[in-house]
Amino acid sequence: MTDGKSQDELTQLAEEALRAQPGCETARVPAVAALPDAQTGRNWEIPNVVLGDSLISDVDRAVLSVHRRLGRKFHLV
Repeated sequence: MTDGKSQDELTQLAEEALRAQPGCETARVPAVAALPDAQTGRNWEIPNVVLGDSLISDVDRAVLSVHRRLGRKFHLV
């Protein structure tokens, strides 16, 4: 069972979690997006990330980790 979050709430959670990852302190998540035909659980994605001074390899790894972890806890409403 996951908790429902609005797009703004989930975007803020994703950005905070991403920036907490090593090497991603300057990365930014502009928004999360709903996945088509998905109703619960990981029904959202992080389609774009602004890198800042972060390396793309650090951000790629972190986005996958953040989405997997948060997707187990929250769904987009």
